[in-house]
Amino acid sequence: MKQRHVLHLYWRAGFGLKPKELLGLSELSKKNVVDNLFKESQSVVPLSKDLSYLKSYPQSVLKNNKEKRKELLNKNRKETRILNTIWLKRLETTPRVLRERMTLFWANHFVCKDLATNHIVKYNTTLRTHALGNFGDFVKAISKEASMIKFLNLNQNKKDSPNENFARELLELFTLGEGNYTEKDIKECARAFTGYHYKYDGGFRYIRVRHDNGIKKFFGEEGRFNGDDIIDIILTQKQCARHICEKIYGYFVNSDINQNHVNKMVDVFYGNYNIEKLMRYVFMSDWFYDDVNIGTKIKSPIDLIIGIQRTVPVYFTKTNELFRLQNLLDQFLLFPPNVAGWKGGKYWITTNSLMLRIKLPSMILKKESYTYQYRGNLKNLRIVSVKNKYQEKLTVYVDWKSYRESVKKLSLNTLKDTLILCDINRGTERYISSFGKRPSKKNLVKLMSLPEYQMC
Repeated sequence: MKQRHVLHLYWRAGFGLKPKELLGLSELSKKNVVDNLFKESQSVVPLSKDLSYLKSYPQSVLKNNKEKRKELLNKNRKETRILNTIWLKRLETTPRVLRERMTLFWANHFVCKDLATNHIVKYNTTLRTHALGNFGDFVKAISKEASMIKFLNLNQNKKDSPNENFARELLELFTLGEGNYTEKDIKECARAFTGYHYKYDGGFRYIRVRHDNGIKKFFGEEGRFNGDDIIDIILTQKQCARHICEKIYGYFVNSDINQNHVNKMVDVFYGNYNIEKLMRYVFMSDWFYDDVNIGTKIKSPIDLIIGIQRTVPVYFTKTNELFRLQNLLDQFLLFPPNVAGWKGGKYWITTNSLMLRIKLPSMILKKESYTYQYRGNLKNLRIVSVKNKYQEKLTVYVDWKSYRESVKKLSLNTLKDTLILCDINRGTERYISSFGKRPSKKNLVKLMSLPEYQMC
């Protein structure tokens, strides 16, 4: 398999490769490379199993004790941030790159935000469990997750006063896409999901007396539907398969949607709704490796940070600095901006983030200082172009020994081909030719500081 194609696959389905990994995989056939990608991602490993602190107080105590509730909320805030660092470290080190990439994708599709750490872990585990499974089962599981029930007010959805928040997002964002349903569909859908609630431990709770058991009319079907029935009806609409295929194409292939390619994806996906089968089809398709799709995607902030760390192991000794970087780059893992999630693409590049993105390799690997302005809370952090009292250096440990081992006996040209996928103009080529021939630390930082490194 061509090196460029292998690297393209591992940037879209993973988080890049080290030079020797790229050279080794390039000796295999496309089928073997794709098969290995799926094989390594078969297992499902939750972010955290140690949530014993949540058993400190019985639910009855928390219900009647404001101080205990406040104490638990503070613990949850701290633990949710710890989960953020656990996930980032997982992305850097795991061989299950496809499972993690798919989990990130679905986390920005079934968008949800919560501060109850046990519920967040359970929700994230559901994302990674179904990430390559059956889409219908996936949607049903999501609808019963405590975090989603709270986030979209399903616990307030009762037969006498239906709450339409979840029903609207189910149709618009999760399954059919905007404009492919009516207001009447939303109302009937909401009625079917009445009675949904959750247990303190994050389990699903169905309150029968709150459920509207009356006749509902939904997409030409009529009956005493519950939530699962509604999802089954949605799955019979080919538009559901098309909406998901377009979303996957836009994320994994190209934001400029090719409807001919999407039509073929829909043929593979509709009916069985097998996510793994769909992704195998995409990664095995010749058009996935067309030049028009290679090196054309702007790396997300998480891709940018993890890509650097997978090339050179980096350890942040102060987690607050890692949180600050995510905020400054506008992608704080586990804290999406709204129900629609991160827009991605060109929206990653702002006047505030562009300079920081270019300088990030130097900040992490050379510990160069950077400046920012703090205006009261983390959401209001902003990069500024002048020095001030908030000029800082990252407190990180860089494992250069591992890097030297990974590029031993390799040329700078090999390193360049591993780091940069998009086309390079003549001026940049001349600039790179002045580096010399060795993949030194200095040359690595220079390559990662090129605008072309922002693309994958």
